[in-house]
This record gives sequence, structure tokens and C-alpha cells, in this order.
Amino acid sequence: MSDITAKIKVIAFDVFGTVVDWHGSVSREIASMDLGVDPDEFALAWRAGYKPAMREVMDKGEWVILDALHRRILDKVLDDFKLDSLSEAERQHLNRVWHRLDPWPDSVEGLGRLKSKFIICSLSNGNIGLLTEMAKHAGLPWDCILSAENFNKYKPHPDTYHGVARTFAVEPGQVMLAAAHHSDLEAARSCGLETAYIERPFEYGRKEPKNVAPWSANRLHATSIVQLAELLDC
Repeated sequence: MSDITAKIKVIAFDVFGTVVDWHGSVSREIASMDLGVDPDEFALAWRAGYKPAMREVMDKGEWVILDALHRRILDKVLDDFKLDSLSEAERQHLNRVWHRLDPWPDSVEGLGRLKSKFIICSLSNGNIGLLTEMAKHAGLPWDCILSAENFNKYKPHPDTYHGVARTFAVEPGQVMLAAAHHSDLEAARSCGLETAYIERPFEYGRKEPKNVAPWSANRLHATSIVQLAELLDC
């Protein structure tokens, strides 16, 4: 992989599902609250509202940070699960669970190894405050936190991918996006970025394992961030 290693200057990471285990973290939080609902189902329902809510905002030409979107979705999910009696303070605390997500076991080591050779940053639809507190909680050693909030556009808008290259004054082809989602990687490739696919078969929990088959369009395919570091000679 010496040709890629010589070319790439920046590796940008999708975060939710790729670097942190949102499903396990949210499920554990719900279980700890003893709300009388299935924590797995609640976590999946909350996350399922994310893409429709984001599309609605984008279709309206609005800009709303992810914390606000998560709260909109949470209020609806609480109604659906007949948990509308939760207080405002409880809702605010629960909504910030996305700031307290735990990393996958390989994430911190893998990022640390990649950081020794490349600039590593987030490229997430999470807002800056959320991603900063998450990094503190999870020990994620970013060189820089980049968010959709920096560009007032959510992925997969091209401004987000081109924005990474502009931020670091490099060509798009000198940026690699690492992600566990083929749609994100495809959008990045259309903007000229290199891509690396990270397998996360249990992103949606062990009851719903993902198909993590490789896709030939990605230059790199890794089972973990540690393996990605190994492939890039870190």
C-alpha cells in the first residue's frame, strides 16, 4: 500500500457506527433507566428516525444541529413507546447519550497508530459540541474535529467532503474517508476522495448483523481500524 501511503495526507472518519458503538451505548443507557421497554428496540427506533429527519431538514433548506434533530426524534419515540411521562430534565439527559458513546474496542489504538503518520479527523453529521464531548468520553485522539456544522451541510452533500480538503489545503485525492457505510464512501469517491471500508457487522446490535461484504470500489477494506493502520504501514 506504499502508493496510497505516500499520497494520503488526511484520513477523515465517519464516527457513528464506524468509530463508536452507538447501538450498544444507547441500549445500555436505556437499560440503566429501567423504563420497562426493550432497550434494543428503543435504540433502533431512535436511530431509524435520523435519516428521515435529516432529509426533511435538507429538503426545507434549513440548518439544524444534530443535537436538535436527536431531540425531535426522541420526543416522538418516547410517545411511541408510551414514555411521555419523562420529565424535561430526564429528556435532556437522555438526549445527550449521543455525547457519551463508547468506542469500538479497536478504535482508540487504531486512531493512535494512524495519527503517527497522517492527520486524522472526524467527518460526521454530529455537531461540534457533541463530537468534542464524545472524544473526551471515549478517548478519541483526533487532530481536528470536523463536523457537518462546519459546512452547514449534512453528508452526503459534496461540501462536506470537499470541505475536508479545503480545511487542510490539500487536493481531494489526498484525503481518505474511512467509514462503515457504503453510501457515505460512494459519495466521497464522487468528490475525488480515496476511501476505506471498515467492517462493523454489529453496528445495529447482535440481533441484526450487517452484511459486511467488500465492495471493489474501495481501495482498502479492513475488519477494524487497527487493521487499517496495519494496511497503511502504521
